[in-house]
Amino acid sequence: MGDLDIRPAVADDIPAVVGMLADDPLGAQRESPDDLTPYLTALERLSADPNQHLVVAVREGRVAGTLQLTVIPGLSRRGATRSIIEGVRIHADERGSGLGTQLIEWAIQESRRQGCQLVQLTSDNTRTDAHRFYERLGFTASHAGFKLQL
Repeated sequence: MGDLDIRPAVADDIPAVVGMLADDPLGAQRESPDDLTPYLTALERLSADPNQHLVVAVREGRVAGTLQLTVIPGLSRRGATRSIIEGVRIHADERGSGLGTQLIEWAIQESRRQGCQLVQLTSDNTRTDAHRFYERLGFTASHAGFKLQL
């Protein structure tokens, strides 16, 4: 990965991660970079769970990307373990540089290392560029996703 370091996120990374989460039309409506308390609390919960991997991609000392990988043991598919990729964000200055591909490839490799038989993700219906990106990486739009806001 050359000058790229993918590592677990730490508290000092949270402002940059939240900034990337908020830096798009959907994230701008859901995220609050001015109050990091809930994000730091979430980082503590994630860090305490061995099945949660919130990572950052660091290039030249700067957080340039992030994602969360969740490993889920399961009963279906003959007891298969699967992973879910969530919260993929690439800093605006890094988009188109190949960083997103490297980050997703890291998640796939880590999923294999964790014994997963399936990697899945969801992407908002409005993110058509992201859909093309995931399809180029071999993902298929095989299911319809549903959410219930609580």
